[in-house]
Amino acid sequence: MAVLASGRGSNFKAVAQRCTDPAYPVEIAVLITDNPSAFAVQIAGEFGIPVRFVQAGEKRGRLAPGGEERVVEVCEEFGVELVFLAGFMRVLKGPLLDRYPHRILNIHPSLLPSFKGLQAQQQALDYGVKVTGCSVHFVDRSVDGGPIIMQAVVPVRDDDDFDSLAARVLEEEHRIGPEAIRIVALGRFRVEGRRVLLG
Repeated sequence: MAVLASGRGSNFKAVAQRCTDPAYPVEIAVLITDNPSAFAVQIAGEFGIPVRFVQAGEKRGRLAPGGEERVVEVCEEFGVELVFLAGFMRVLKGPLLDRYPHRILNIHPSLLPSFKGLQAQQQALDYGVKVTGCSVHFVDRSVDGGPIIMQAVVPVRDDDDFDSLAARVLEEEHRIGPEAIRIVALGRFRVEGRRVLLG
């Protein structure tokens, strides 16, 4: 599996830790990042995972021209069969999606389809919902709109602020991210329309 990350890499670390279990069916072959100063790079070093860089685009949320093709090249170089986006802050639009249909997973800090995009936890607080959570979904050409594999619910407390809510959501991300990867890696799913049926 390749992991794509742009920042602190806490979900990357959670998956890397699971991969140290001999019974876990996935190996992280490479970390791909658009941010050379991402803390995820340090985590990769701790786990002995190779790192490759792709050029960030000038346009926010997009890779530089040819960037996605470069991601595909790296994935093919390392024999990748599965891709996990762990806080990768660039939208994928074509080549990688074509190369890995229903093999690219993303984790998002809301109960999709609610609160897509950035600052999902703050969106939940601003809207006044009583529960939020996180979702692991397949990546398609939409933003946070692919079929949902797993979700976890997190209550919103009256005294929550962004940091407290985000911390509890992150705990659930660390739990369901590795589990969703395991299910997909083992092929224990099927997609019917927008529904991902597990088992």
